[in-house]
Amino acid sequence: MSSHSGKIRQAFACAFPYTVPIFAGFWFLGLTYGIYMNVSGFPFWYPMVMSLTIFAGSVEFVAVDMLQGAFNPIQALTMTLMINARHLFYGIAMLDRFRGTGWKKPYLIFGMCDESFSINASVRIPPNVDRGWFMFFVTLLNHLYWFTGASLGGIFGSLLTFPTEGLSFVMTAMFVVIFLEQWLKDRDHTPALLGLGLTLLCRLCFGADDFLIPSMLAILAGLTLLRGRREQGGTAV
Repeated sequence: MSSHSGKIRQAFACAFPYTVPIFAGFWFLGLTYGIYMNVSGFPFWYPMVMSLTIFAGSVEFVAVDMLQGAFNPIQALTMTLMINARHLFYGIAMLDRFRGTGWKKPYLIFGMCDESFSINASVRIPPNVDRGWFMFFVTLLNHLYWFTGASLGGIFGSLLTFPTEGLSFVMTAMFVVIFLEQWLKDRDHTPALLGLGLTLLCRLCFGADDFLIPSMLAILAGLTLLRGRREQGGTAV
């Protein structure tokens, strides 16, 4: 075994255990997404291609409704940017970590989901393990978990015999769980209450079909204003 291949295997062996807890979650959500695409009338290769090339779970769920509606690229761009805006800050935080990774860097940028960011940004990689290969395998494994789950859901979704009318609620449930986790973790609930209030206001003003983008823009503006005031008062959000 050459030293290069040994270095790669060592990095894989070190990275794999960190991704095991993510496997179950990604497979379940991926299977649900693939089944949801299937029952929405899309062939099995849609979730396969989308999970491989987009790799953004929330956006992929939202994209189902976008694909079924009228073509609106501005809405699609705005929605994607607002949902995944946090990745802009992820990227800034990982600039130094990704430096010197060579050809792996473009894939590390493309495949940086929340879970991969959490591992690659926080784990202390042993000195004898190649940093670039470790982050590459963390990203690749998480990507493959999502891709295989979505693909299997799309392939076998047509074989399901139980009713699937409420399956689309999984995306709502996922966001509710994320919201509750943030609520329990943070002592200050002002940002959460601000988001709920502005969303309700936009829902009343713009209606059920057009409130989402205005509410997200209002939340962004509100949080920016709140942060500015708190920083002037000596307290960060």
